[in-house]
Formats: sequence, structure tokens, C-alpha cells
Amino acid sequence: MASPYEAGSARSYARVAVLGVGLLGGSFALAARRRGLAREGVGYAKSPSTLNAALAAGVSHNLSRLPLVVALFFAGAFAMRGAGCTWNDITDRDLDAKVERTRSRPIPAGQVSVPQALTFLIIQALIGLLVLLQFNRFAVATGIASLVIVAAYPFMKRITWWPQVVLGLAFSWGALMGFAVTLGRIDATALVLYAGSIAWVIGYDTIYAHQDAEDDALIGVKSTARLFGAHTQQALIVFYALAVVLIGAALKLAGAGYPAWIGLAAFAAHLAWQIRRLKIGDPALCLRIFKSNRDAGLLLFAGLLADAVMAAV
Repeated sequence: MASPYEAGSARSYARVAVLGVGLLGGSFALAARRRGLAREGVGYAKSPSTLNAALAAGVSHNLSRLPLVVALFFAGAFAMRGAGCTWNDITDRDLDAKVERTRSRPIPAGQVSVPQALTFLIIQALIGLLVLLQFNRFAVATGIASLVIVAAYPFMKRITWWPQVVLGLAFSWGALMGFAVTLGRIDATALVLYAGSIAWVIGYDTIYAHQDAEDDALIGVKSTARLFGAHTQQALIVFYALAVVLIGAALKLAGAGYPAWIGLAAFAAHLAWQIRRLKIGDPALCLRIFKSNRDAGLLLFAGLLADAVMAAV
């Protein structure tokens, strides 16, 4: 079947950056996926940077800049996760061509050439830099430091069974950015929230990775999905529980009020539901559960935002 995207078209470029940017109940939706940092339906509203911005606003008892910070985070994440995804598609083009679900992506399908994709990556990176320069110097340095991890991530699946850890380090960097932007520092609260976010990413990206477990085994791609195998649900109990405990510890350090704890309880209940519902042999179900993490993040974000509002009044 002919692709609906013509070579070099604007739509093909858009698919390189975001396959699945949407809106969820008026929230910004931007996705994270295993072979790219901005795909397939995990909502931006649960982004660590947004969660941390809300938590930091509660700590500072100042909501005046929160709407602007969230808007800038959205713009920056849109550009930089698009750039990260483009980088992943460039580095993974040979692997993607061997997997049924990914071989129709623009680069392996020949719709966009590698030089064209590189040009597109540079444009997105420059947009991200422009957004980053709106923040303080400490936040700028913190943002630039993340590029090392983002650049290394695509190669991890070739050398370690734990590429999801590196993805967690990259995607959760926003947990540090929220405090860097709002408070001009990274303290224990930010670091604990960062660790909790990493555990969450390892869990939900393991679910995502089960979609391609069979193809990955054939082409030699490593993942926690293949590592855990039939014991995935037990592993998810460990990582999701760790995420809840660490995020709870961050709330405690921040002196969060009861709305934040209600949000955390709802978040934990959603994670438990995911574990009960999961069937690793059903790729379509794995994708639905993976995408449902945007709802889990919205529950947590709503609690943090409500707490920040109460702390500011």
C-alpha cells in the first residue's frame, strides 16, 4: 500500500518529530516512546518538568510565573523531544527497517533522507535553545547538560539490557529543570522526584517495549521487557512502588499539603490498575496501558497544582 505521505512532505517531517501529538481534555499531549523521546501518546501534562514546576511553585508559594513556565516547558519539550526523536530515528533507521511496526517510519521508508532529517533536527534544536535562553543561567546550564544523555540513549539498546534506565535519565531530566527554573537551584526534593520519575519511566517503557519483544529478539535489540519476560508484572510492582515511595518522599520534603497526597494516591491506584490489567502477550493492550500513563500523570499533576494554589493563597 502506498504511503499517504509523499517524500519530503511537511507531513513526513512531522512524523519524524511527533507521531501522536494531541490534546487530552485541554492538556498538552506529547509522547515518549522507546525508540524516540516524543511519540505515541504519553501526555505532556505528566512531564516531569511540569510536575516539578508545580511542586516548586508550591515550595516558593508563588504562582505568578507558573503559567508562563508551563507554556515555555511545553514549547521547549515539543521542540527538544522532537529533536530527540529525530535523532533516534536517524540512529535506529536500520533497526526500524527490520521491525514490522516501525519500517513505515519516514526515514527507513525513504520518505525523508538522513541529510534532510539532520537539517530538521538542527532547526528543532535551535528552537529548543531559544526557549531555554528565556530561563536563568543555572537552568540553561542544566538543560544543556541533558544533551549528553539524550545523545547516548539510542545506542544503549545495543549494549545493555537496561536502556529504559537511560531513557528514564533523559526523559526525567525535566524533574530537575522545574526547580532550576523556578528556584534557581536543584535541591534534595528535586533529586528525589527525579529518582521517582526514573522508576516510573522504567515501568511504563517496559510495558511499551513488550510490543516489539519478538522482533527485538530476532534483531538483537535489548530491553527490560526481554530481560523481565514472564516476570514483568513482578518487576512493575517493584518499580512502580519505588516511584510512588520516592515521589511521596519528595512531597514530604517539599512540605506538600493534602491535595498533593490525594493526587499521589490516585496516581498509585492507577499504576496498580495497570499492573493488574497487563497481558504482555497482547501488543495492543500494552500500547493502551502505556498511553494511559498520561492519565496517571494528570492525576498527580492536578494534586500538585491544587496544592500549589492552596499554598499561594
